Amino acid sequence: MSCPICSKPTRRDWRPFCSKRCADLDLGRWLNGGYTLPDTDIDAADQTPPEPGPDDTRH
Repeated sequence: MSCPICSKPTRRDWRPFCSKRCADLDLGRWLNGGYTLPDTDIDAADQTPPEPGPDDTRH
């Protein structure tokens, strides 16, 4: 198994990383939001209706 940060062989003490440095880099990425996925599921309740424009005749 190789380290996901630098691709060096892992060490048992730091698995799945090769060193404390790579483990700390990974933790920093988690804490800073570096491992986020875009939210593509939008519920209808979460959507804000558009503001009425000057030509909008709905009341």
